[in-house]
Amino acid sequence: MKQAIIRNICDRHPEATPTQRITENKVVALRCHKQPGVVIARFSAKDKTLRRQTNGHPGIEPGWRFAKNKIIQILCIICCFILPIGCIGEDKYADDPMGNFEQLWKIIDEHYCFLDEKGIDWDAVHTQYRKMIIPQMTHEDLFTKLSEMLAVLKDGHVNLSSSSRTSFYDAYYQDYPWNFREDILYQHYLGKASSDYRTAAGLKYKIFDNNIGYIRYGSFNSGVGNGNLDEALSYLSVCNGLIIDVRDNGGGELTNSTRIAARFTNEKVLTGYIRHKTGPGHSDFSEPKPIYLEPSNSIRWQKKVVLLTNRRCYSATNDFVNAMRSIESGKIIQLGDRTGGGSGLPFSSELPNGWSIRFSACPHYDKNMQSIEDGIAPHITVHMLPEDELKNKDTLIEEAFKVLSQ
Repeated sequence: MKQAIIRNICDRHPEATPTQRITENKVVALRCHKQPGVVIARFSAKDKTLRRQTNGHPGIEPGWRFAKNKIIQILCIICCFILPIGCIGEDKYADDPMGNFEQLWKIIDEHYCFLDEKGIDWDAVHTQYRKMIIPQMTHEDLFTKLSEMLAVLKDGHVNLSSSSRTSFYDAYYQDYPWNFREDILYQHYLGKASSDYRTAAGLKYKIFDNNIGYIRYGSFNSGVGNGNLDEALSYLSVCNGLIIDVRDNGGGELTNSTRIAARFTNEKVLTGYIRHKTGPGHSDFSEPKPIYLEPSNSIRWQKKVVLLTNRRCYSATNDFVNAMRSIESGKIIQLGDRTGGGSGLPFSSELPNGWSIRFSACPHYDKNMQSIEDGIAPHITVHMLPEDELKNKDTLIEEAFKVLSQ
């Protein structure tokens, strides 16, 4: 049955061919036949789930999922403007330290989307790191050097993964004030006990004594359905204003971002543009494709909103903040610190030794065609004050109260 479903998907997506990978988990991978290193989706016998590469192949939306031996077809859409990226022809390199280095360098050189924007001399990086690659180096040493090379990109969406390690770039938030104390939030605002606040899927919400509503959403990986949003917004409808706290939200599913943002607009709004690579040159991009936010057909919030952000707001959270700021002027106020960015839609490829490389492939811009890769500056900059922390106060929430009381 599994193979039949794989074939069904391949019929819908001629750029994909099934391959059986011999691993402990017996993974079946859908790969691009023009570029064997590109994985579009995987079936894991361990958890009975066919996982699409959401971040790896943004042109494919959820296609199939397995649940208790029952196959459920939900949706399979390929965005035509993404397809040119999906099948990238690459040269074959040897499975040795130099071959893996050259393959990785070439993937980034031809397909990473921010080299020019960030002013990175990738040829100079090649010259610098090639001298460090020697035939007898261990896998650990090779992984370390390749990770160091990728860190030059300063991109949280760039990860090198082996069977035992994954590289991360986190300086986009480590070098900045945190501006969030979860212990203060629960002890003095939400409440210590779960009975002190309400929960709807990934949302935690309550009404403060000053009749200001509050929603805490910690991860866009936490699914939120329309019923959850109806429940929360209906309960909070008596409030004079609303605080949405997405601090420390590192991203997740873009569908959750869009579903929530759609509850705050009454009309279709342009939120930005996206482009994709059309060739190996650093400036080879398609024409910008507009992105719109459609209003929800269900309960929509009509009052003022303060959106709390810090530098740890990344990826899908950055997208959410951008969408919210595109809505009716003056209705949504971003307060706190600049978001961490991460506007490039990620893509995945593979090195000769089987290590996977994830990188930003499609640049995303705001509605004015300005890059949001380095984050989105708030309307009102507020940092946590040490004197407030000593009093167990959250400076950002207190300032949000003032804004919503005006």
